Amino acid sequence: MEAELAAEVMQRCAILGAISAEAQILTRPSFTPAMRAVHTQVAAWMEAAGMHVREDAVGNLIGRYSADHAAARTLLIGSHLDTVRDAGRYDGALGVLVGIAAVAQLHRAGRRLSIALEVVAFTDEEGLRFGSALLGSRALIGKFDPALLSVTDAAGTTIGTALRTFGGNPEQISAAARPLHDLIGYCEVHIEQGPLLEAKHLPVGIVSAITGISRTGVSFHGVAGHAGTVPMELRHDALCAAAAFILAAETVARNTAGLVVTVGQLDLAPGASNVIPARVSLSIDLRHQSDRTRIEAAMLLREKAAAIATERGVHAVWEDVQEIDAVPMDAALRTRLAAAVVACGSEPLELPSGAGHDAMVLGLVVPAAMLFVRCVGGISHNPAEAVHEGDVATSIAVLSRFIELSAEG
Repeated sequence: MEAELAAEVMQRCAILGAISAEAQILTRPSFTPAMRAVHTQVAAWMEAAGMHVREDAVGNLIGRYSADHAAARTLLIGSHLDTVRDAGRYDGALGVLVGIAAVAQLHRAGRRLSIALEVVAFTDEEGLRFGSALLGSRALIGKFDPALLSVTDAAGTTIGTALRTFGGNPEQISAAARPLHDLIGYCEVHIEQGPLLEAKHLPVGIVSAITGISRTGVSFHGVAGHAGTVPMELRHDALCAAAAFILAAETVARNTAGLVVTVGQLDLAPGASNVIPARVSLSIDLRHQSDRTRIEAAMLLREKAAAIATERGVHAVWEDVQEIDAVPMDAALRTRLAAAVVACGSEPLELPSGAGHDAMVLGLVVPAAMLFVRCVGGISHNPAEAVHEGDVATSIAVLSRFIELSAEG
């Protein structure tokens, strides 16, 4: 049955992939007519899978499949339906649709379990429209900041106004927070967004942790001078210092297992072809599933920036911008996922997630787990995003087995 369901999921991903706020490309911000159309379609699929469907005050779409007794606890399964601009069709949506498929399998067999299941399509995970991501998952656990309702999009529309127009209720968000005592946990299926599973020839993987992030700004300040008249040994070239630092950062990352370091922005002045650069500013993004390793790497890079600046006769300024702690996935749920993966004939490889997900919010207060699905070329946030139908079938089988194991306790 998983093969049949996988074909259905692929078809549904294509249907949702054609619903966009922009012509020719997939762009689906939250609280838009495109998102309303998607909710209407996904709600119909949830109902066909035997679920009772509702939207909460913040716009989360929730389908509930009741247990065989009223006092049952609940397992949450979910992801998101909003996208980045010019997106692929699988990021987020695949997880919601695989969750629906697993429930549909039970419904078609006429089965109820000892636990209830809820498939949740979370509001505004990507943060495309307002720049403040993970709104729906924050609201579900009671961590929504009411100040966010005043945040505006590019057109000046506030989150509060957009939500109300969408059919939500900004005044009831805090009251709609989900009681946590009856939750078994949360499981999210998501494309890997990286190349490791493909390199290992594996259809699925188990997320060990969602990595912590350190974002820093570094600037080097030297002396501008004429490109033709200042000898090389007398220069105070800020760009050469920055270049040396960037290569040093790459070396630190390569020599630290699991660490990734990215320089994604670079700005220099004066910016003329015949002038020695006097100032260079750059961004540093460090990620690791161990907060200690990440913080130690950041401290080492700060020391290297200072040493390089001294050696080259320039001045370095280090500015910490953002720190986000890693969120380990629950050990018991990871073990359960591993058992499900093995039962479905695959190797239970664990790997970290370098991207943020709703699971990082849910994981703060309830046991959380993630199952990665191999994506072609490791490509995501891109129209070229692709998955194999066979891997989708495996993910449905693994999630279904995970649900059964959760019901067994």
